[in-house]
Amino acid sequence: MYCFECPVMCGADRENGEYGVCGAGRTALVARAARHYYEEPPISGTRGSGAIFFTGCNMRCVFCQNIGISRGEAPTGAVPADESALADMMLRLMELGSHNINLVTPTPHIRLIERAVPLAKARGLAIPVVYNTNGYELTDTLKRLEGLVDIYLPDLKYVSPRLALLYSGREDYFDYASRAIEEMHRQVGLLELDGEGIAKKGLIVRHLVLPCAVDETRRVLDHIKAALPIETCISLMSQYTPIPGMKKPLDRRLTRAEYRRAVAYAESLGFTNVFIQKRSSASGEFTPEFDGTIE
Repeated sequence: MYCFECPVMCGADRENGEYGVCGAGRTALVARAARHYYEEPPISGTRGSGAIFFTGCNMRCVFCQNIGISRGEAPTGAVPADESALADMMLRLMELGSHNINLVTPTPHIRLIERAVPLAKARGLAIPVVYNTNGYELTDTLKRLEGLVDIYLPDLKYVSPRLALLYSGREDYFDYASRAIEEMHRQVGLLELDGEGIAKKGLIVRHLVLPCAVDETRRVLDHIKAALPIETCISLMSQYTPIPGMKKPLDRRLTRAEYRRAVAYAESLGFTNVFIQKRSSASGEFTPEFDGTIE
């Protein structure tokens, strides 16, 4: 079966040994499956999010913090996972007290997820499933996840085709991500919290504010206001951290003034549910070790 699951539509015969543009093959490789404490408060809570980090990605963001695994490389100790092994990881993370199962960069592995989540639920999985994605998705593919995913956590990186091409190699990013996020909202609606403030269902749209790109942030926020309810939960992130070798303007952290302008614009549009970050979040310390750890 050839792979046409994401907008790249590379047609790789992954079932017979070929690798997609995303770097993924027939079997998923898990770089880490452990509790993670650095997501939004309703996701991480006090006991952590049960994050399963897959290798591979269908985008090519030059500033990717997970670049060690996003090109499909297998870090030392990475664990191959079929649907049974993935279901076992989910159940183990639940046993450890995780608030949810957080599938990080899941898009290359949708076929596997379609099989693994029902299997895990049949074995007793009883916590929400989070789909943590860059947003570069096909709506028809996402429709197959309806009822399997409880919380969608997509990026909305850009509106501008120029920036999307320059920084992520995907000129058509907004065309697909905007429609994908509307489909996610259709499936799960606005964010719902339990009595402890932990997410149980709904949508959180993430946007990373980039250096010299506050105007792009304004375009993203304008689109969210036009396409989704004003109560939509937005995570406006200041955590951009330059990796070695970055060229201007991405060779520096976001300034306080840039982030303040972004936050002020979100407030001016009337959004009522926005997560903001401290500048100290811009640190490589928050990126976990991708060493094959399986809790």
